[in-house]
Amino acid sequence: MAAETTTAGASRPLELAEVERISILGTESIVCGFHLTDYIWNDVFCNLTAASTYVLITDTNLARLYVDKYRESFAAVWAHVNPDRKAPRLLVHVLPPGETSKSRATKSAIEDWMLGEKCTRDTMVLALGGGVIGDLVGYVAATFMRGVAFVQIPTSLLAMVDSSIGGKTAVDTPAGKNLIGAFWQPKRIFMDMAVLSTLPAREFSNGMAEVVKTAAIWSSDEFDVLEASAEEVRAAVLEGQSGGSGASGLTVASRSAAQTQLLRVIAASARVKAYVVTHDERESGMRGLLNFGHTIGHAIEAVLSPQVLHGECVAVGCVLEAEVARRMGHLSEVGVARLTRCLRAYGLPTAMDDAMLVRLVGEKRLAELRPKRLLDIMALDKKTVGAQKRIVVLKRLGTTLEMNPTSVSDALIEEVISAGVLVKPVPEQTTEQAAAAVVVVPPGSKSISNRALLLAALGNGECRIRNLLHSDDTQVMLGALQAMGGCTFSWEDDGDTLVVVGGGGQLHMPPHELFLGNAGTAARFLATTANLIDAKDGSTVLTGNARMKQRPTGPLVDALRANGCTIDYCERTGSLPLRVHHDGRGLPGGRIQLAASVSSQYVSSILLCAPYAREPVVLELVGGKVISQPYIDMTIAMMAQFGCRVEHVAENTYAVPTGAYVNPAEYMVESDASSATYPLAFAAITGTECTVPNIGSASLQGDARFAVDVLRPMGCTVEQTAT
Repeated sequence: MAAETTTAGASRPLELAEVERISILGTESIVCGFHLTDYIWNDVFCNLTAASTYVLITDTNLARLYVDKYRESFAAVWAHVNPDRKAPRLLVHVLPPGETSKSRATKSAIEDWMLGEKCTRDTMVLALGGGVIGDLVGYVAATFMRGVAFVQIPTSLLAMVDSSIGGKTAVDTPAGKNLIGAFWQPKRIFMDMAVLSTLPAREFSNGMAEVVKTAAIWSSDEFDVLEASAEEVRAAVLEGQSGGSGASGLTVASRSAAQTQLLRVIAASARVKAYVVTHDERESGMRGLLNFGHTIGHAIEAVLSPQVLHGECVAVGCVLEAEVARRMGHLSEVGVARLTRCLRAYGLPTAMDDAMLVRLVGEKRLAELRPKRLLDIMALDKKTVGAQKRIVVLKRLGTTLEMNPTSVSDALIEEVISAGVLVKPVPEQTTEQAAAAVVVVPPGSKSISNRALLLAALGNGECRIRNLLHSDDTQVMLGALQAMGGCTFSWEDDGDTLVVVGGGGQLHMPPHELFLGNAGTAARFLATTANLIDAKDGSTVLTGNARMKQRPTGPLVDALRANGCTIDYCERTGSLPLRVHHDGRGLPGGRIQLAASVSSQYVSSILLCAPYAREPVVLELVGGKVISQPYIDMTIAMMAQFGCRVEHVAENTYAVPTGAYVNPAEYMVESDASSATYPLAFAAITGTECTVPNIGSASLQGDARFAVDVLRPMGCTVEQTAT
């Protein structure tokens, strides 16, 4: 319970926060809350063994923000708790920030300083900072006078959810990270989430790598939440302290929704690590699960640090180690894709040649990530047993193959981390080998996936979408539709099935601008969709990355403006960002003329939203030859599958009645016909029988006739059923 206490002669009342405690190793020593400074000293003085000297160690960046506050609080709380006793000493030591401080030389310098200050065995050391400060200062506490009391006060998201929990302390050496250290459990871990208000966006992403990692190994439900709520979690961390009073969040009653979400995300991740540490403190088995992504990630970090952060390296490591699991036959391709997409949603790199890493270190430095060098670094990894490298292998998202890391061959790791694979001709096959049939299932069609998402979101009822493409484009569409609050999403069958509960076209103004990256299909579809938002004032901004801001939307915006929608260009005329104003009229409807010679996506955008216009829409395509007619036909066919029949009333003119989509119970996204051409062509060249399911003669895609129209005339035997 929060309390405001006053003692005679004390300078001010104390502000003692309401907190959430998490048990680890049998004691509730992890404390989570907001504005904890007074609470920290009160808990230290009242509930931990008394010390003659308290040593607070931090870095220069944090010292400017917090040291004076901690000094003042130390004196105020002592005056309340022990008004008649002389206060113990509070010493402060400030270090340069950054990974370079995490060294044996810095550790020795701290110890020499403490000895010079006459610190004795009843000293308590407090680490105020991120992972570097926590690891280094913890190792000092573990060895000074053969071990003194230690308290962690993590100030970064990464430190809160990872390095501060579990008692691992260490320094780096030229041979690698964390190779010299000790296990030394802190007496308390105080997670003051109010300090995250100053967290840079990149540090948020750095910490979220560990949050996503933890969910990936432990909880499919938590992974689903993180996957579906990237923007909400980002807002909770980076904006969770804004808009309230200086003490907002001190009590449960004063917490905003964002602060409550922030506490939930961090506490959920911390509980998992606390549970694992409790059952395997010295990392002899289960605790190794927490190193998912770290075997490869640490090797990358050893080459690219300090320009590339720990979480960024771990994110790449998670994707590569998930690919190891896939090639071992344990994790599905969908699982790898979902993990990749989730990490990207939090602003993290997912490949060794990721554009983000190129920007941070340059291509020449990235070229140093040679497979042999990375394997040599992995040979020193603490999970390695003899010459056998060990990796945490996922069975599915939220579950690992074993409750400890799994032995993996160097050959498989090298294959995954290599930039390319040399494919050699196989020896002449035997008759039995040549007769072996192959079944290839390409990923879902991007065009159909994006249309299905929008249709199901606008429709009434529940729809299970199967074989959905897991890509940046579909993630952008999912995120935008969720931000507009018109539907809910959940996953089934380990991510193979997306369950959409449509909102019947009842969309709401999103709380922030919709960032669409370079997702052109989503940007054009949502430019019309945003006009359906039910609001009498306000506006919605659609924006994207630099490439997206160069892609044209002018003809679509012109048509919508002529129909009565109010849309402004925020920067360059004809492209995103767009500001869609809301006046309660929605999409007026009636006759709409659209120039369709640039992109068929303009046509599909208006068609898909037309049933929700105020009046029936007659869409007339003008301005010359219509481009990509098959994609318009695809849209019309899919609208019919969701209960809306478009009438082709004249050449390039379509009539769309008003109404609402009715979601089918299930919708199977066709596999991508363009991708299917490759295995079919290989089969033709090698004389192999190849079956590609889910692309039949009734397909919505033009490329679906490749085998019939191209391979059959070349002499191949082709059978194509309707489905």
